Amino acid sequence: MTMTSSKPYLLRAIYEWILDNKLTPYLLVDTKDERVVVPTQFVRDDSIVLNVSPGAVRNLELGNEYVMFSARFGGVAHDIVVPISSARMIYAKENGRGVVLPDDADAPTPSNAGADGDSKPTPPAPPAPGKASHLKVVK
Repeated sequence: MTMTSSKPYLLRAIYEWILDNKLTPYLLVDTKDERVVVPTQFVRDDSIVLNVSPGAVRNLELGNEYVMFSARFGGVAHDIVVPISSARMIYAKENGRGVVLPDDADAPTPSNAGADGDSKPTPPAPPAPGKASHLKVVK
C-alpha cells in the first residue's frame, strides 16, 4: 500500500506548536525546484528562509502539495509558492526549535522489502549497547 507523505502533516503540526508557544515560525526552503516562487533577490545558496507567522503573511495555505501565501519583501507584495517537497525545515526564530522535514525519498520503498519480497520493510538494526533508556514500563 502506498502512503502519502507525512511531510505536510509534520509541517502543519510544528507550525501550530510554534504558534501555540507564542513564537515566530520560519520555513527554510530549497529553491532549486523551478516550481518555487519567491523573490529571487532574497535567495542565498539555493535557499530562502520565510517568516510564515500570521502577522507576516496573508492567506496562508499549508496544503498537502504546496505552501502558498502573500507577503511583503522590501515593501513589495509577492505571492509565494513552495512545493512541499522543497520545504526543508520549520523552526522557531527565537530559539531554533523545530523539525527538519523528511525528504520524500526517505519514505520506505519496495527496495527496502525483506529478502523474500513480501514488501515488508527491513526492521531497523537494534540500538548499540550503551546508556540505558530513560523510558520505564508502566503497568
